[in-house]
Amino acid sequence: MADLHVYPDRLEIRLTRAEKVLSLRRDDLVIARDDIKSVAITADPWIWIRGIRAPGAMVPLTLAVGTWKFHGGKDFLLIKGKQRSAVVIDLETADEAAAGSGAGADATTGFARVIVSTLHASKLIEVLRLVAPDELTADGEAI
Repeated sequence: MADLHVYPDRLEIRLTRAEKVLSLRRDDLVIARDDIKSVAITADPWIWIRGIRAPGAMVPLTLAVGTWKFHGGKDFLLIKGKQRSAVVIDLETADEAAAGSGAGADATTGFARVIVSTLHASKLIEVLRLVAPDELTADGEAI
């Protein structure tokens, strides 16, 4: 199972060797925290899948690993089993970022949504909690 590491400026999803092979990726996913629009926990991640697999691997209701392309962009899925909850992370796409703040989406992802099965979904949400800029102290920590 992939390791999720949260840093002040980014979320790293470190894939296992098998996950890299199945998803046809060489690198881990790195998501800038500024690009995260929303995060939600879902008990049934299979209903969140949109589009077609390209490239990746899928065994229905058992495993979905890789990129899914849809009309509006692409998503990255790392879903294992039916009994695990998952975290759905909606990201700013390059078009939204260019229209809003002028900064593009993280070059290493380029995804509109990332869905990851994890046993620690609630803890991940807590750590990723978005803090308003006026709630930060001078050194960047939350009050």
